[in-house]
Amino acid sequence: MTTKKIVLQIHLWLGLLSGLVILFLGVTGCILAFQREIESATQPYRYVQAEARAQLAPSVLQPIAEKQLPGKHVHAVMYQGRERAAEVIFYHYDLATNTISYYYHVYVNPYSGEVLKVKNMDTDFFRVVTMGHYYLWLPAHIGQPIVASATLIFVVLMISGLVLWWPRNKAARKQRFSIKWNVRWRRRNYDLHNVLGFYMTWLAIILAFTGLVWGFQWFAKGAYTAAGGQKDLLYTEPFSDTTASRAAVANAPAIDQVWQKMQVLYPTAEAIEVHPPESAASPIAANANPDRATYWKIDYRYFDQYTLKELPVDHVFGRFGEAAFADKLFRMNYDLHTGAVIGLAGKILMFFASLIAASLPVTGFAIWWGRRRKKSPAKKVVSTLEPAVA
Repeated sequence: MTTKKIVLQIHLWLGLLSGLVILFLGVTGCILAFQREIESATQPYRYVQAEARAQLAPSVLQPIAEKQLPGKHVHAVMYQGRERAAEVIFYHYDLATNTISYYYHVYVNPYSGEVLKVKNMDTDFFRVVTMGHYYLWLPAHIGQPIVASATLIFVVLMISGLVLWWPRNKAARKQRFSIKWNVRWRRRNYDLHNVLGFYMTWLAIILAFTGLVWGFQWFAKGAYTAAGGQKDLLYTEPFSDTTASRAAVANAPAIDQVWQKMQVLYPTAEAIEVHPPESAASPIAANANPDRATYWKIDYRYFDQYTLKELPVDHVFGRFGEAAFADKLFRMNYDLHTGAVIGLAGKILMFFASLIAASLPVTGFAIWWGRRRKKSPAKKVVSTLEPAVA
């Protein structure tokens, strides 16, 4: 067999093996592409009327929200500007079972303390879709390897597809860049598969590689190291000094002082989030985001809960200005995956990349099935197959 025929067989069987998962990931990716825009347009409880008075401190909002969900632990209090509701986030991850015990957002008017909405994130539409996109709605230890493996296969499909797409001569080159519409459906389907696959490949590689960063630890560490990274990729909490006197911050709740400090340090931030200590040895974590539409430029800071002294960290989730190139690239992973790193135009590009990626298993299967139904002998059919992208 020639090299292209061998590549074609690899392309075919890997496509059949992973097609359903790739179709599903493409469709759910399309749904998630404009999540922020859809939520902003359809969820009025996210907004409040701006007032001249000061917003209520985290230590005030926390017990208001806790009354709505007694017995549950507050993970963070987030402020997103003067015209948006404050969000009190309840979240608990059970290390024993590696599952999320609960996840809620309580939306509170930051001026009056009025509770606007209690949302169980386990029933939120976009979170349900996200869990499908990440884990196929299976336990994480089962679903994540399946999704990651299908994504890795998709990379191989893209590379093998380019080999098959590559025109043999100048005459064939003209047929590789445009779709013929006034032809029989089989030829049109082939062009949709071949031409759209080529144009989408370059964006799909970004989608796949950023997905693999989440899917495989070995891939994430390898990519980070290759980019020159030298820090720990996993979040590890620094410790507070439990021997220090609590009187050092007795004039106001420590979490309020951290929140006030963050407002001074980041007067133009579009979002500031503070985290109550998880334990007696945990710090007060805080972060400030200059752009609500993305995540990669967030500054993460950690303060001793007793002395308010800032604690150093040795992982990528520190201050953005101090991050090395590899750290910034790793932090950019989610925004690259969604296209948000270049704004609305990037989201539109990734939406169409996901849509085309979802179509390729369908058009590829149609090509394979149509050729199986030919009455010609199997040997002759194989010898006349045209290369295609799946």
